[in-house]
Amino acid sequence: MELVSPAGNLEKLRYAAIYGADAIYASGKNFGLRAKSENFDQEELSQAVDFIHSLAKKIYITVNIYPHNEHLEALPEYLKFLEAIQVDALIISDPGIFKMAQEMVPHIPVHISTQANVTSWKAASFWYDLGVKRIILARELSRDEITFIKKKLPNLELEIFVHGAMCISYSGRCLLSDYLAGRSANLGNCTQPCRWQYSLVEATRPDQQFSILEDENGSYILNSRDLCLFDRLEEIIQCGIDSIKIEGRMKSLYYVANLSRTYRKALHLIEQKESLPPSLREELAKVSHRNYTEGFFSKESESSRQHYPNSHYIRNYQFIGPALYENNHLQINVKASFRIGDTIEIIFPDFNDDHFIEVTEILDADGIRINEAKPNSTVKILLPKILPSYGIVRKKI
Repeated sequence: MELVSPAGNLEKLRYAAIYGADAIYASGKNFGLRAKSENFDQEELSQAVDFIHSLAKKIYITVNIYPHNEHLEALPEYLKFLEAIQVDALIISDPGIFKMAQEMVPHIPVHISTQANVTSWKAASFWYDLGVKRIILARELSRDEITFIKKKLPNLELEIFVHGAMCISYSGRCLLSDYLAGRSANLGNCTQPCRWQYSLVEATRPDQQFSILEDENGSYILNSRDLCLFDRLEEIIQCGIDSIKIEGRMKSLYYVANLSRTYRKALHLIEQKESLPPSLREELAKVSHRNYTEGFFSKESESSRQHYPNSHYIRNYQFIGPALYENNHLQINVKASFRIGDTIEIIFPDFNDDHFIEVTEILDADGIRINEAKPNSTVKILLPKILPSYGIVRKKI
């Protein structure tokens, strides 16, 4: 089963691939549904494809906005560019964009986005008959529904999301952001108003009480939990799923890398018919996340999909920064501060290489000793032993 990880920029793409993803999904500067992510210009997309293919892995490009007429003008040139750099698939939601892709770049496989809301075998069959290679199913499907679709269409590749943020609307088809903030989620500019605080008031009935869960801060009545199907991986394999996907193109390098290596390790152990150690499950709590839910996959009650008290993230570990080994020192591009006396952990693609260090010396960019490393700086710390490349530094909060 393929593992697909997100990449919001070139650095995240490299780490996601090296930390275990079989394929990466990313977006250009336009036509993707994460417009606030850094994303890739054309030169970066070309570099990304070359790097991913050098590892014998794949890269899928999102072209999944719901376009208006004016958005179509630049699309033919962009599709031809993606063909020229040999991306491995296009992720598409809109029938119009799908038709243009078929006409202009028929040799690029098409994956139908979860935004297309495919929830039945008939809808899947519709796309399959048009030549679609893969469908990324809607998040609103249960295990039994997924199994039935695969049984009906055994030659169609199916992909599902297994981890990451959940949209309060139907697979992302939401107008709240456009209505309240003038920024359309369906064009990639969601402001996440479902995470805002709300109070329920009926203007003509001031004396009538409406029973909703609330506290002194208000009510988070639209606040979905984060999806986590880690404990269901064996069942997902039994469903016949071809590919699983992690959400998070706007998440940190550490988030993407650690989840990629965790799911990769889990899939390897399952393939070897070995049990998953508790320590592996614990890694899911070491990235920034909201309370987890299994969504629609299992028979959880609807209330368990929402978190009513607040929209806060759970952060038990702090991402310090990516690190490079150099002349017995570890060079860290600092994202969060640490100081002399702290114990930091360096993680790597292979869990066996993870290493704890008590910080006894910090050197700034000029080689001067300092007591604290602050964000947006580059520092070095002395290493007691040689460590592998592509380390990521974190600290327990």
